[in-house]
Amino acid sequence: MKYDFTSILERSGKDAIAVDGVGKGEGLPKAPQPGYDLIPMWVADMNFPTAPSILEAVRGRLEHPAFGYFMPRDEYYESIIRWQRERNQMEGITPGMIGYENGVLGGVISAMKAICQPGGAVLLHAPTYIGFTHCLTDNHYQIILSDLVKDDQGIWRMDYADMEEKIKAHDIRVAVICSPHNPSGRVWERWELEKAMALYVKYDVKVISDEIWSDLILDGKHVPTLSVSEDARSRTIALYAPSKTFNLAGLVGSYHIIADPDLHEKVKEISGATHYNSMNVLSMYALIGGYSPAGAEWLDELRMVLKGNVDFACQTIHDKFPGIQVSKPQGTYMLFLDCTDFCTNHDMTIDELLEAGWARGVAWQDGRPFHGPCHIRMNLALPESRVREAFRRLEEIA
Repeated sequence: MKYDFTSILERSGKDAIAVDGVGKGEGLPKAPQPGYDLIPMWVADMNFPTAPSILEAVRGRLEHPAFGYFMPRDEYYESIIRWQRERNQMEGITPGMIGYENGVLGGVISAMKAICQPGGAVLLHAPTYIGFTHCLTDNHYQIILSDLVKDDQGIWRMDYADMEEKIKAHDIRVAVICSPHNPSGRVWERWELEKAMALYVKYDVKVISDEIWSDLILDGKHVPTLSVSEDARSRTIALYAPSKTFNLAGLVGSYHIIADPDLHEKVKEISGATHYNSMNVLSMYALIGGYSPAGAEWLDELRMVLKGNVDFACQTIHDKFPGIQVSKPQGTYMLFLDCTDFCTNHDMTIDELLEAGWARGVAWQDGRPFHGPCHIRMNLALPESRVREAFRRLEEIA
């Protein structure tokens, strides 16, 4: 490979929650026992250096010693439009459809405030990204969950009958789609999104589509919600960011794409009302550097590495951890482990299993806040050697 995905990145003392946050509070992984070093497998960021093209772009901007008020460069919008066209085959995106957001969760709340009064009901799938739960409840919205169900191949699917029942029962007018889905890793097929959108058309439900993971497809192809139909294009607020793709969460910087002019203006007005939703000049250059041909080349190699880690982890779980069920993710770099049978067979609670991993330096994450009753969420965005070492240690439990 041209890029380095094998060196172990030393993140200790470099402000990384994934490392420096361990053992620092309730609900966080505990520090390892003596004799074990830490393998960070909880926070959804990567233990790889970002793409060299991003460092080059940021360093180039740092050569100019002034960082005053600025306007987004045309190249910022051109990079997004080109990236969406080349990576997701989205045509017809214009600068006027693009709006800056400090983060995807902030974008979710801006969108909610534009289309739904506080106290209103919003449809989400379960398991559910914990960030959705916090941001929606913190802003006084009522979350209505529709459980994903596994088919006979163990693939997570939407339950359309349940979705329709919940929409009718709670007079729901907005739904949040996570595409690809976090934490299950599902990459929705076009027919699945078409069927969901048909429900949303029927009941006039607006759609907030979180597509922050859309660059990290391991199997299948990302279908932008905006591309599903002309109606979907008019009722969807799509949210993106380079942060998951290139490990840039600490720089802050996301964006929305909204094709409907009236809806775009409403969201833009809410987004700007605090006067805190403002772009950082270095995050702008980071996006430009990432959304470049060199950034795309780096990303394609990254996806191969992540797929290899996922293949190894899922096969190892199948072979050596009977009782743990996992639906192989088609996107993202997270596993969502159902440990129900494993805990029963080993006479353990999920807390005891979590702590057994933490004691051995495997800093995995409690899945219960994601609405997994006996689940663990596990990050595989590490060098393969660290993933293998983590599973070697976990075999001591099994």
